[in-house]
Amino acid sequence: QVQLVESGGGLVQAGGSLRLSCATSGLTFSSYAMGWFRQAPGKEREFVAAISWSATRTNYADSVKGRFTISRDNAKNTVNLQMNSLKPEDTAVYCCAAVRTTTWATPREEYSYNYWGQGTQVTVSS
Repeated sequence: QVQLVESGGGLVQAGGSLRLSCATSGLTFSSYAMGWFRQAPGKEREFVAAISWSATRTNYADSVKGRFTISRDNAKNTVNLQMNSLKPEDTAVYCCAAVRTTTWATPREEYSYNYWGQGTQVTVSS
């Protein structure tokens, strides 16, 4: 059974930092591209960042570029999202997602992903 479990969310002041982690099990992690998405109250879920299976390619939403960094540890089957210079508009539930791929793909579309975690809440106060 495939499981993706996020951690690291919380309440932080604007300008602060958080590091999210997504621990995976039940899949051959190194064969999957990984993504982070977020959903704010009353809004649709949106793409945040993605990383290829080999970590050679990354992809970011314009709204987080230069502030967020996605990384992965294939030995530990985890993907991380370092979030710096947080803004109140970053407040959302953050979910990780996985898609099996044989290319260096870093999909931005929800429908590309096969597996999803439950999410972790990030709240940024002004």
